[in-house]
Amino acid sequence: MLLFSLSVAALGFFVIFWNIQRYKFRKVLSKIPNPPGHWLLGNLYYIIKNPSPDVIFQYLRENAKIYWPIYRFTAPHIVTINILHPKDFEIILSQMKHLKKSAVYQFLENWLGQGLLTSTGSKWQHRRKLLTQAFHFKVLRKFLIIFNEETENLVKQIEKINTHNKHLQSISLMPIIADMTLQSITETSLGVGHIEEKTVQTYRNNIHKIGAYTIKRIRRPWTTIKFIYSLTEDGKKENITVHDLHDFTYRVIREREKQLLNEKYDNLVSTTYSGRKIMKMLDLLLHEKINNRSIDYEGIREEVDTFMFEGHDTTAAALVFLIHSLAIYPDIQEEVRKEILTILGPTETPTFETLHELPYTERVIKESLRLYPSVPFISRISSEEFITYSGYKIPKDTVLHMHIFDLHRNPDIYPDPEKFDPDRFLPENCNNRHPFAYLPFSAGPRNCIGQKFAMLEIKAAICGLLRKFKLVEDPSTSINFQVDLILRLEGDIKITFQPLN
Repeated sequence: MLLFSLSVAALGFFVIFWNIQRYKFRKVLSKIPNPPGHWLLGNLYYIIKNPSPDVIFQYLRENAKIYWPIYRFTAPHIVTINILHPKDFEIILSQMKHLKKSAVYQFLENWLGQGLLTSTGSKWQHRRKLLTQAFHFKVLRKFLIIFNEETENLVKQIEKINTHNKHLQSISLMPIIADMTLQSITETSLGVGHIEEKTVQTYRNNIHKIGAYTIKRIRRPWTTIKFIYSLTEDGKKENITVHDLHDFTYRVIREREKQLLNEKYDNLVSTTYSGRKIMKMLDLLLHEKINNRSIDYEGIREEVDTFMFEGHDTTAAALVFLIHSLAIYPDIQEEVRKEILTILGPTETPTFETLHELPYTERVIKESLRLYPSVPFISRISSEEFITYSGYKIPKDTVLHMHIFDLHRNPDIYPDPEKFDPDRFLPENCNNRHPFAYLPFSAGPRNCIGQKFAMLEIKAAICGLLRKFKLVEDPSTSINFQVDLILRLEGDIKITFQPLN
């Protein structure tokens, strides 16, 4: 009886202590302005009342304009701080602090596990150091062969579609571009040749499903409890989707391992595939498993799934928005085409060197990424107390949402921010700009490991397309963003590819 009483007293003391700490935490953050909310549900009420992904996206944009440079969201279970100023981005991203991702990313762990996107601490540091080798510039030189081949396949696919239509018709961009970037990432990083179209379509559909499930969980706080979520219809469907994604990944891993062991490649690092000597991310991971035993099948699967997602979906989004921008600004499109033809001529295959001799093209790509960052939002947890640029105290363990989309469209940083202007990235126009005012690939220790990979693939694709086609906007295209894992539209962008010859 005494033991029971002591246990109840200890539990009561813990609950009281936890609530006092929670009150103190919220009291400190309450000084930060926030949009009006429900007396009980806070700002979560608006999201529950307006669940449409495009409405939520617009709600975030409106709050960014009203409450810049910082504002607070409240909900019964959590308080989040929304960061908009480049100096606060610098405080959070520039150091080996605040590296832990927030609970938003935990919704992806069922699929990605503890891969480079979601892990932290020593595990993240070890994996980051290991995988950096797969994106060395010498490796990228070899990958460019694949980028050029996949671009050629894309051009042939468009030409085939045009041939089958008596009159030129607009083409939905995302399916054909995502197909190209998925083929590229699987061949460069995994050593897998051409994937069947049906498999590609299924894979893309499954990734979109995961994104939809994740956004729905953010709107429903009770599903943050894994056990409760597993009992819901969405939870069950997500498990089936994840199983299908994992099944594909494990098959690729085991087939590649068997191939490497049978052929006894030296160190399983630099290998020959289809006549090309290239270094693959999967080979590096298998080398670690077989020779050093510092990673197992599950760890390899985590990283492969992470790179399959990040390496194809974000690059596809960036390329789609770039093509759209070139189509709606024909003068800029023509300037890019002239530069490409001047450096490459009409038929020369792009090389690593020639792709770095396209300054105007690079400025156009950067401006497109400013307006349409593939990852419009990142989130961290503060590892220690700090003071923001605007003077607010942020306690340890605060959830920090950093809105890159709004940062890139801040009129104080980018005058007339909706205007597409590549000259923003002339050296003289960048000199006085805050170094953390432009973050299409994040920044600091956890910046995008594949940013050079993505830029090279985008340049190769644009060179191939603009030397063959004039890009013409479809009037029916509507730019209506929605919240998702990456920057997505409610519909799709359509373009007419008019042959130049």
